Amino acid sequence: MASEPVNVNEFQELAKQVLPKMYYDFYTGGAEDQFTLKENVEAFRRITLRPRVLVDVSRIDMSTTVLGYKISAPIMIAPTSRHQLAHPEGEVATARAAAASNTIMILSYSSTCTVEEVASSCNAVRFFQLYVFKRRDISDQIVQRAEKNGYKAIVLTVDAPRLGRREADIKNKMISTQLKNFEGLISTELDSDEGSNLEAYVRAVYDDSLCWEDVIGWLKSITNLPILVKGILTHEDARKAVEVGVAGIVVSNHGARQLDYTPATISVLEEIMRSKSLNSMED
Repeated sequence: MASEPVNVNEFQELAKQVLPKMYYDFYTGGAEDQFTLKENVEAFRRITLRPRVLVDVSRIDMSTTVLGYKISAPIMIAPTSRHQLAHPEGEVATARAAAASNTIMILSYSSTCTVEEVASSCNAVRFFQLYVFKRRDISDQIVQRAEKNGYKAIVLTVDAPRLGRREADIKNKMISTQLKNFEGLISTELDSDEGSNLEAYVRAVYDDSLCWEDVIGWLKSITNLPILVKGILTHEDARKAVEVGVAGIVVSNHGARQLDYTPATISVLEEIMRSKSLNSMED
């Protein structure tokens, strides 16, 4: 680019220029027809502001708290995988950025840096994203490592019992890089005659039988950390999450990478927040 990027769109264009097509498509792609991917952006564009004038703005404080931790603005770093595909320092660099910005980083379970490497890199407040494997002992071990290394919450992702059909990854024959957190615990290099290597990996290891009555109770039995549930899109599921005693929810459609033709996240936020059951949540 002729000049330094100054907004997200320009950073994306720069990434397109420097990343291999397979990796760029992996980061930016959505599921199926990518309707929800487009709608995630368009829904924000339909929201307009009603500015008020002659208000004292000489002092502005955008800080808030999440689970009691103060952050500089209501913006956190969501769990996204395989950062080393874009930069050699991977999630360690992301954690340092979180610390510098005084916000919370949710480390992806499929990080290309280990739980321990990220924990030792800086003093950022960190949560850990969890997928539950068919082998519960492996999920148990990673939760214990996160707790031991100072992660402050477990963010259970619940909207991916099967991997979304990401057509760009299928066309590119996207291969799964070694997942550092699971070295020696499970094979993370799988071959597949059809689809992507990522699809084969998910089919082999994810527990697609999870249900409310099972997973939250099990998770509470192995950790004292607060549990957040990520992937809620309806007020019914939001109420259910409160009923089973989670500490918070993350309203998310998985960046439109799972089930296409779901609503944009921002469009269901009001419905979920009006759920009376959420009044019992602290944040």
